[in-house]
Amino acid sequence: MIEARHLRVLRAVARTGSFSAAARELGCTQPAISQQMKALEKSVDTPLVVRSGRGMQLSEAGRVLLKHATGILAGLSAAEEEVAAIAGLRAGRVRLVSFPTASSTLVPSAVARLRDSHPGVRVSLVEAEPPESLAMLRGGECEIALAFRYPQSDGATASPAPAHGSPREARAEANLEAQQLSAGTDWSDLVVTPLLDDPLVGLLPAGHPLAGRGGPVGLAELAGEQWIAGCPQCRGHLVELCAGAGFEPRIDFATDDYPAVVGLVAAGLGVAVLPRLALQSVRPDGVSTVPVRTASGVPAVRQVVALTLPDLAEVPAVALMQERLAGAAAHR
Repeated sequence: MIEARHLRVLRAVARTGSFSAAARELGCTQPAISQQMKALEKSVDTPLVVRSGRGMQLSEAGRVLLKHATGILAGLSAAEEEVAAIAGLRAGRVRLVSFPTASSTLVPSAVARLRDSHPGVRVSLVEAEPPESLAMLRGGECEIALAFRYPQSDGATASPAPAHGSPREARAEANLEAQQLSAGTDWSDLVVTPLLDDPLVGLLPAGHPLAGRGGPVGLAELAGEQWIAGCPQCRGHLVELCAGAGFEPRIDFATDDYPAVVGLVAAGLGVAVLPRLALQSVRPDGVSTVPVRTASGVPAVRQVVALTLPDLAEVPAVALMQERLAGAAAHR
């Protein structure tokens, strides 16, 4: 008989590439992983892993079993939560995966309110950006993923920013980013709870000629500037917005760290566009913030949402957490 704990071990081995790394991920010993894999192979009567140099990879049978294990473990997680909810939310678990700006702004008050009303419900949080967070949700590693996308692109894949290096390297990086962006904005199989539209704000050095205007700045007015960009999805959207304004941004710096973005702008090394949520958890010392308008004259925004699987959406603890997140967003 195939046991769920064996499937979790198989998934960890496939993800990490070795028994020892899987043991570290699952918090157990390497011999325990080896024993459980042997038990699983015995139950299916065929090898599931093949050693390759210092690592290992799944056999054909292992890959087939892993494909089914993902859905099985997600279904088991949903079943566990529904059974716990029978007690009227006196027990239960909600695992959140969130991108950093939502972790520091929306999540704290939402979790605090949930704990006040239902202290028996356990909530945990890890950080990941889409598309990684969506892969974790679909793989049964969380119940809710907070994510974002840009409505201007209407779910389409933005053109990635120019890459450094040879043309072959640039094309390879562009193709990889395009695949990641597409995976991160395909929500057709998920339940989507809109939370808020997060306006994008321009960051200019304090002495910039446009800093004291007191009104919105069009992207075309920044065409000659050096730019500081963020994560791949944000970078792709920046390139798309600038293309709509008739220019290709010169991106000299790229960092996912928002304090670093502020520091680079404050030092006069370029301009940037950040979500307003990011500025609520970062002190924008030495920079001026201005509203940003797209080529069509509308504010630039990103849509922030909570995502879950259809089966999990029926779990009371998950539904309550989504409600608390929507409440936290309404007060922003």
